[in-house]
Amino acid sequence: MTVVDNQALEQLYSDFTQAGVMALWTQRADLMPDVPRASAVPRIWEWAQLLALAERAGRLVPVGRGGERRAIALANPGLGGAPFATPTLWAAIQYLAPKELAPAHRHSQSAFRFVVEGEGVWTVVDGDPVAMRRGDLLLTPSMSWHEHHNTANEAMVWLDGLDIPLVAALDAGFFELGPGELTDRSTPYRSRSEALWAHPGLVPVARATAVPNSPLVAYRWSHTDEALDSQLDLERSCPDVTLEPGHAGVRFSNPSTGGDALATMRLEMHRLSPGTKTARTQSVGSSVWQVFSGGGAVELSGTTSLLNHGDVVAVPSWCPIAFQTTSGMDIFCFSDAPIYEALGLARTKRSPGS
Repeated sequence: MTVVDNQALEQLYSDFTQAGVMALWTQRADLMPDVPRASAVPRIWEWAQLLALAERAGRLVPVGRGGERRAIALANPGLGGAPFATPTLWAAIQYLAPKELAPAHRHSQSAFRFVVEGEGVWTVVDGDPVAMRRGDLLLTPSMSWHEHHNTANEAMVWLDGLDIPLVAALDAGFFELGPGELTDRSTPYRSRSEALWAHPGLVPVARATAVPNSPLVAYRWSHTDEALDSQLDLERSCPDVTLEPGHAGVRFSNPSTGGDALATMRLEMHRLSPGTKTARTQSVGSSVWQVFSGGGAVELSGTTSLLNHGDVVAVPSWCPIAFQTTSGMDIFCFSDAPIYEALGLARTKRSPGS
């Protein structure tokens, strides 16, 4: 290429800039990489540290109009200071002090609460009081009114998960305040949603229309625990039933469709028997995991780290991950998989663990 050609090319690029256009041939590797280039990084937050910080916040920060919730978001260091665990998932530790009330609000973002330990809090979802107990998964679908009240003499801490980053990227967020006072302070053992929907394989005829988010807002630990145990028991008697020895998993589903419980987030619980090492997997899309009981180790992009009760793990898109345990471990997981599946972008690669 001659000097005149170089000058002409430089002028062309300058004119591109003035016109507000860019050349694909100079951007292809960034726009269409050979494999996903996640902005988020693998990250582990230790439960002991999170709990200590939540307790300090409980003494210093009130709950009420303004802040609305005493929630401490997990900020992935690869996301430039944004309060997001991954580019699509928000995870936080929420702390509710004894006898404390969190007023009602609602928003476009879908949410869930997963209880690692404790009980005594009721979340009221669209006027339905729902008890929160250890191991329970509680849903707050998009635009559902929700408020919390702690009837116990001890504080309670749980994991919040929302699709806040996704909704923000789509410019689809709405938020509304409810009344300042709690609308329902009752403490029923069973919520109305459970009375209607918590019967395996049975759908109330009067409510048989499919809805995008689950009408069942409480998934109880006793049911989850039994389902996981049943899988492992069946594996011992019929080894070809399960895909991975020593590894049981269940997905929380929407009883009106059979699909994911929340339209934008996949929710699962996994149980690893003592001595189990899982296959190494890579998936398009991101996930967040929390150790519910037991402990072990996680391998993330070739680096192995120990995991203890309550620890939280952020897994970026296409990051290789594998778990192992000598004593046994239960792990809760939520991910953005439904979004990628709906868009036809889902992909998973499995390989034997090292």
